[in-house]
Amino acid sequence: MYLSLKAGRRVTLDHVGLFADGVAVRQVGVEPFRMCRKLVDEVILVDTAATCAAIKDVFEDTRAVLEPAGALAIAGAKAWVERTGVRGKTLVAVACGANMNFDRLRFVAEEAELGEKREAVLAVTIPETPGSFRKFCALLGPRNVTEFNYRYGDSRNAHVFVGIQVHNSDERRRLVRLLGRRGLKTLDFNDNEVAKAHVRHMVGGHAPGVEHEMLYRFEFPERPGALMKFLNSMRHGWNISLFHYRNHGADYGRVLVGVQVPPRDQAAFSAFLAKLGYPYSDETRNAAYKLFLA
Repeated sequence: MYLSLKAGRRVTLDHVGLFADGVAVRQVGVEPFRMCRKLVDEVILVDTAATCAAIKDVFEDTRAVLEPAGALAIAGAKAWVERTGVRGKTLVAVACGANMNFDRLRFVAEEAELGEKREAVLAVTIPETPGSFRKFCALLGPRNVTEFNYRYGDSRNAHVFVGIQVHNSDERRRLVRLLGRRGLKTLDFNDNEVAKAHVRHMVGGHAPGVEHEMLYRFEFPERPGALMKFLNSMRHGWNISLFHYRNHGADYGRVLVGVQVPPRDQAAFSAFLAKLGYPYSDETRNAAYKLFLA
């Protein structure tokens, strides 16, 4: 609807995710589009993490569990308040639907902390010396460490993947500045999908001898045969050097794939991607990949 209103005509989407299945339409209907053009002032866009945070908010207030589409209005109201800074107003959001299962609940619980901006996901470089981890934790003060991933890489520097509880985005940014002032190179990965969905689950160090590796992130539809379609389409004998799969709330599978593609095969690999038909993005230059997996 957002794109259709912006274009002044009904737009057809190439791909629709099903996490918020109640609003997952490739093209809006004629009558809804006509009414929205006439009556709607603005459309607020929110991501999956913000939707999960809204589901958690409603549960904590009412002990009722909304489905993702039913929580969109609340997520949008929260985003509008944050953007405008409005105070002392009464807002009304229509919440409905309880089409939820345990697969989605597991995913919602994981994403809600990110949606509430209460977890900082960081890559920090600390000296590879005894006592460095203790000094690093001392810098964090009373904040709770939710996750710490590390593997020995070299004798000088240790790259650690760490999750830290914070109260909001401002505190996360202050923490990044504090670590930087103390000489610790810090990258903020809160907006890095590869880091949040994959790398945090597979930190394992660098792979020696892997040449011409390209890293791609795919979204597979969560249905039987999706993986086999991918493998059967790859008929050039390229070696899969890295593979990680994450279920995305019983909607689509998040897949991170490393493939060794010699320069002479670049055109064939591009043709394979176009024919495959799954949404993808090239993550070969992603900082999380470079630090922890490349």
